[in-house]
Amino acid sequence: MTRLTVYPDTDPGTVLLDTQDGDTIAKELSGIGVAFERWTALRVLAEDADQATVLKAYEREVARIMEEGGYRSADVVRVKPDNPSRDELRRKFLAEHTHDDDEVRFFVDGAGAFYLRKEGRVFRVVCERNDLISVPAGTTHWFDTGPAPDFCAIRIFTTPEGWVGHFTGDDIATRFPKFENVPA
Repeated sequence: MTRLTVYPDTDPGTVLLDTQDGDTIAKELSGIGVAFERWTALRVLAEDADQATVLKAYEREVARIMEEGGYRSADVVRVKPDNPSRDELRRKFLAEHTHDDDEVRFFVDGAGAFYLRKEGRVFRVVCERNDLISVPAGTTHWFDTGPAPDFCAIRIFTTPEGWVGHFTGDDIATRFPKFENVPA
């Protein structure tokens, strides 16, 4: 289930907030400039639906976000547990980084955890099907889908280059609970 857990950025053993309430999650994230919404597909999608089918199912919502944010491209990424690059991808995403572009993701299926470091706190947001998160450019964060990633997400970008990370070199991600250790 979608969950927000907030920690001091110096103490992963202290929980300042832990909630599964969507309105509370949206309010808390809004306070640090991060958008959070829940969407519903206009139709049921097959597990192996191609990019065009996925984008068509959410075209109204994607168009609204693109217009509001001045975004110019959208695509679909799907990572399954049998992906031969899963360990390499996990290491890359687990390294704390920023982007020059907003990181806008809508989870069509599966789940993953965004860890956002802001104002002396770490906000762990476990997103799952029907969750949209928009992390503003320059926000320090990392992402984890666990050792067996299984998700499909719509990615929305300002630039056609899409995901370009600027790594901080800080090992903070090694000190916080991993995705597979998130309580159910």
